[in-house]
Amino acid sequence: MSATHHQTVLDVPRRIKWAAYAIPLCALPSGLWRIALVVGWPDWYAGHVWLPGERPYVLSLSLVAECLALLALGLVRPWGERLPAWVPFVGGRAVPVRAVVVPASIGAALVTALAAYVTLNYVFNFVAPLNDTGEAFPTSGPGAWALWACYAPILAWGPLLAVVTRAYHLRRARGRGRWRSGAAAAGASRCAVARHPTTRPAPGAPRM
Repeated sequence: MSATHHQTVLDVPRRIKWAAYAIPLCALPSGLWRIALVVGWPDWYAGHVWLPGERPYVLSLSLVAECLALLALGLVRPWGERLPAWVPFVGGRAVPVRAVVVPASIGAALVTALAAYVTLNYVFNFVAPLNDTGEAFPTSGPGAWALWACYAPILAWGPLLAVVTRAYHLRRARGRGRWRSGAAAAGASRCAVARHPTTRPAPGAPRM
């Protein structure tokens, strides 16, 4: 298998691909919930007085969160190992393993911790909501069910990212090991040829 073909078709288990593609779906419902609050539908947040710049902040938060979740696809796609050729200045270069694994691992830990804190704070009310009415989110009825349905998938974001990141690291490590073994074998072959060069008979000499 050529190096180019290996870069195009990655040896990624199907369950790891499913986990990677599930990460953006985990972040999507909560983003849609925040967008619905900003546009005023439904009116569960009608009593809140929006501060200047607060609406753009909430919309930006949803957009940034979804973009970060989409980056997880690079852990199972070729552009996560080698930058596309159209990227200016660095297109076509291999992506360092640490440049991917370290941020992804930190992100998995932060998302897991944040999701756990938000869930526990919602249940036990460690910190009071910062709004005018004292009710930042619905606590009963359809609104509460919709809230849980939108935010519950975030609990899986961190663990899924951790699993996919580990699989990415192991895959890149195996690939690097094979490359080193191949290079060592090629070097040994060249040394053998240099030590025992093939001698050709002189013109006119009798052949055995």
